Amino acid sequence: MNFFNLIAFALGGPEIIGIGIIVLLLFGAKKLPELARGIGKASGEFKKAQNEFKHSLEAAEEEAIKDESEKESSSSSS
Repeated sequence: MNFFNLIAFALGGPEIIGIGIIVLLLFGAKKLPELARGIGKASGEFKKAQNEFKHSLEAAEEEAIKDESEKESSSSSS
């Protein structure tokens, strides 16, 4: 189970409301939209980087399998 799922199950309604009130007091009502926008952009960038990394790993794995099969076919035909 991943870390974020554990956090989601550990926090209930009252805890989330309490955290929201603390954030509101720390940053103020005018800064909350900017803060939320920044968190959203950071989350989007993180997901984009994660997907790019996953695709590069998959491409490298496919290339390694292709190279291995070419080696096997060239050694068996020799």
